[in-house]
Amino acid sequence: MKLFLKVMKALSDPSRVKIMKMLQRKVMCVCEIQAALGIAQSTASKHLKILEDAGLIVYRKDGLWVNYTLADGSQSPFAASLIGNLKHWLEDDPDMKKIMGRLAGINREIICGK
Repeated sequence: MKLFLKVMKALSDPSRVKIMKMLQRKVMCVCEIQAALGIAQSTASKHLKILEDAGLIVYRKDGLWVNYTLADGSQSPFAASLIGNLKHWLEDDPDMKKIMGRLAGINREIICGK
């Protein structure tokens, strides 16, 4: 029950759902997520930590970059199910369409100046 509730709570915030949808499209760093959602870096990091703790996303360090991507779902059957289903949900949502349209123009080197 505890693991199920952790996954459900992680996806109870609209910003975290948006992060999950964006990570379906591309691997992203925190500065890209921050730019796409128009939120503070600390807020983006907090959301990422909650998603990571629920087994929904993973990160890998690549030099100075920390790259976030969707988890494979092996940590939790609840996370696996939601990750799989979320791919088909919200595709027609106006907010998601707007965010997805901005993703192509978001460049980490320009945003972070590295």
